[in-house]
Amino acid sequence: MSVAIDQAGVRRWMDLFAQAMSEHRQELVALDTAIGDGDHGTNMDRGMRKAIEKLHADAPPDPGALLKAVAMTLISTVGGAAGPLYGTLFLHLGAGLTDRDAIDLAAYSAAWRRAVDAVQARGSARAGDKTMVDALLPAVDALERSESLEAGLAAAAEAAREGMLATIPLVARRGRASYLGERSAGHQDPGATSTYYLFESAAEALAS
Repeated sequence: MSVAIDQAGVRRWMDLFAQAMSEHRQELVALDTAIGDGDHGTNMDRGMRKAIEKLHADAPPDPGALLKAVAMTLISTVGGAAGPLYGTLFLHLGAGLTDRDAIDLAAYSAAWRRAVDAVQARGSARAGDKTMVDALLPAVDALERSESLEAGLAAAAEAAREGMLATIPLVARRGRASYLGERSAGHQDPGATSTYYLFESAAEALAS
């Protein structure tokens, strides 16, 4: 039986991602304290709480519009780099899924590629720069190689996890962490970590 993503599934995904940001807030704060401003966990938790409040008050009718609503909330409530970058991610992901009642693997993968391209353009980050892109790129590559949506969701989450862990030895070339130079090596990137939780939440929420 084929799996397709609908509005209810995307709503579950956002609920689970918000829950993950709450549960892992201190972890993300600790990671960001080591190489950044120390506010990534707090900002993401606050932003996703606000997004869920907005969705409870007025949930858009289709998956794309729902993701755009999350994007606008994050842009308006999350400080630092996370607000603009996650806002850009969700905005372009939503644009690729607008006016669709059910989303298949091809549409989902294409929307993700569009979203990652937009994030890279916004932050000027490439693979190996020690940013969220190091989790995003392998996850989207895994989606595009998959033969089914269900398999793709699981593969993307695993690829994001591997990309997250691969940031540990890297020297940061973008963001606040880049100011540390060689001292940024040995630390896991907080943006890549929250990105992994985004894909993990998608695998749990959308594969059922």
